[in-house]
Amino acid sequence: MRDSEIVEKIESFPRWHYRFDLGGHKTPIYDSKVAVRHRNRALHFFDPIVELFGGSLKGKRVLDLGCNAGWWSLRAINAGADYVLGVDGRRMHVEQSEFVFDVKSVDKDRYDFVEANLFDLDFRKFGEFDIVLCLGLLYHISKPVDLMERINPVSTDLLVVDTAISPAKRSIFEVRRDSLEEARDAVDYEFVLVPSARAVHDLASQFGYRTITLKPDFRNLKGSPDYRGANDYRKGLRRAFLCSKKTDLSGLSAEIEPLPEAPRSFLREAWRNESFGN
Repeated sequence: MRDSEIVEKIESFPRWHYRFDLGGHKTPIYDSKVAVRHRNRALHFFDPIVELFGGSLKGKRVLDLGCNAGWWSLRAINAGADYVLGVDGRRMHVEQSEFVFDVKSVDKDRYDFVEANLFDLDFRKFGEFDIVLCLGLLYHISKPVDLMERINPVSTDLLVVDTAISPAKRSIFEVRRDSLEEARDAVDYEFVLVPSARAVHDLASQFGYRTITLKPDFRNLKGSPDYRGANDYRKGLRRAFLCSKKTDLSGLSAEIEPLPEAPRSFLREAWRNESFGN
């Protein structure tokens, strides 16, 4: 693809959420701090996963849920993954992903991008996946249990969840309103469920995963704290979770954050004491 064609295609999209270098041309993003944020997120949870598997994802099949422009899908490919399936509910994101992979000359046998509502797609027709990426997605949906039920038959090992969380210490899903117009937000329902950290652990355990929470420690190249564009992590309003069915996570290089002690559940005690009657 010629330089002029790359530039024209980049400019044809109204918005880019991730910064790519496409043949020497950078995709425009609305805030430079976002690029720092995504770099730090990759260092925080993605690179340790690659290290956990010996420095390469060779032999792995990866499912990228809510793939946006394919930034995480491309990282998986660059880390050696055999195949990546990216799914997104917006056509623009699928077109961006296909464009990025075309410019990067990724072998077409190694990826597919599908425009679909996650709750309408039969993932089983695409085979099984060693790693499922659920990054920036869980807090934009209204049916988290349904999503887990859909991906569980094809998820054979690792589920990676990076999500906004409720600060509640107990296991809850907090109801919030999302925007259907914003390209990064919900696709179908305005009301979405934002999990607490304990709720992520409990949800994953129902489907056979052992889960750890990663403690964010974002730093620049000089080793100083760098939370530009990532105050939600610093304030405890967003966390990354690694959920495993088979892989031993004890060798992970990242620091693990313990769950806070859960407060007493007065509702559960009331039910136990039959305070509500029949």
